Amino acid sequence: MTDLAPERPLVLGILSDTHGLLRPEVFTHLEGVHLILHAGDVGPPHVLTELGAIAPVLAVSGNTDGFDLRSKAPEVVEKQIGGANVVLIHGHQLGRSPTPERLHAAYPKADLIIFGHTHEPLLVKESGCTFINPGSCGPKRFHLPVGLVRGTLIQGRFDGEWRSIL
Repeated sequence: MTDLAPERPLVLGILSDTHGLLRPEVFTHLEGVHLILHAGDVGPPHVLTELGAIAPVLAVSGNTDGFDLRSKAPEVVEKQIGGANVVLIHGHQLGRSPTPERLHAAYPKADLIIFGHTHEPLLVKESGCTFINPGSCGPKRFHLPVGLVRGTLIQGRFDGEWRSIL
């Protein structure tokens, strides 16, 4: 497996749960990123095409994605990116509420695990792994915020922040 940008800082835009709604604010927050990671529940494939106008996109399918999207995006991606073992997964495969503990048990060699599904933002470092759920940047759901994560990955270390887009 070839590593993507192991030596230079790689600016990442991380989002999930667009559910077919690509808000204009997303484009502002993703300006200048080198790679976009989408953790599933994308909606129609045109969402990935539109994101691809900003930067290359690596995406997984989620539980609400149709066959047209599933044919373009696997359920799980395991890849070396920026010197890190990265897992990109929607998370529904691990039950109703994927947790860092469940994810780490399923992918013990990962340095960075990006997931979605719950629409609840999370950015924590535990047991030598960074866990990111960017929350939803699509339709607002209940009381949950709308946002995404932007950060830098270099030599296996991620540094970033969750950003509200509304």
